[in-house]
Amino acid sequence: MTTVRATTGPRRRVTARPAKWLSRGVIQVFLLVIGLVWLTPAAGLFLSSLRTEEANASSGWWTALTAPGQLSLDNYTALLKDSGITQAFWNTVLISVPTTVAVVVIAALAGYAFAWLEFPGRDWIFLLVVAMLVVPVQIGLLPVAKLFGALGLFGSIPGVVLFHTAYGLPFAIFLLRNYFAEIPKEMLEAARMDGGGEWRIFSQLVLPLGRPAIASLAIFQFLWVWNDMLVALLFADNESQPLTVALQSQMRQFGSNIGVLAPGAFLSLIVPLVVFFAFQRHFVQGIMAGSVK
Repeated sequence: MTTVRATTGPRRRVTARPAKWLSRGVIQVFLLVIGLVWLTPAAGLFLSSLRTEEANASSGWWTALTAPGQLSLDNYTALLKDSGITQAFWNTVLISVPTTVAVVVIAALAGYAFAWLEFPGRDWIFLLVVAMLVVPVQIGLLPVAKLFGALGLFGSIPGVVLFHTAYGLPFAIFLLRNYFAEIPKEMLEAARMDGGGEWRIFSQLVLPLGRPAIASLAIFQFLWVWNDMLVALLFADNESQPLTVALQSQMRQFGSNIGVLAPGAFLSLIVPLVVFFAFQRHFVQGIMAGSVK
């Protein structure tokens, strides 16, 4: 019996290695196929943006793979000369970046306060913040529009930024509070015993430890605001409209003007795509930390 075990053990290990490599290869191929399928629309949009309107009307974008001579940058040159589209692009930047910064800063401060500071009504206030997560954004559109009209913010970039900031804070505070609450209490107590104040503990201890959650929150907020059209369609006028609204207006006015729509849509797509791929590691770590810990 001892001899049989000695001979079958190594054989099992030897046969297990190819099976493990095979299963790993199958998983990698599967993930590669999923990635290619997910990127196919973006690739098709990119190739369509490099083709003329006549070529797009006569054949599919995949024909450019076998005839690359039909590709050119003329559509992007014309797009950059369109003052309306370029202004809409910068409006999108002016809306997305301040909103993301404001949400991250306010949520980080509030998350630390709800997690580690004692003040009257802390738990009830946090429950109120959590309850605001179930309020659809569509419910607040008309009341906030009337309020912004009375305050002179309706139809302006600050109004759009303020609306996105207000509706992004409940989820942001909930995420960061849950993450900050998992920091070991002993670390904070040791920092206080060393003479550290709350601001120093927050800036030099909590923020570095919460970097994955903060990064994932920033990506979430940026992608949501950059791709938004509903809020901007209602709260922005022609001078402050973002790229999504400008492209929708182009589609309504010129129908199938693919020579303008394709490069504009790809320009709107490539920025959040680059941001996501650049920070995807922090994105996954932060979301898992905020939901599982």
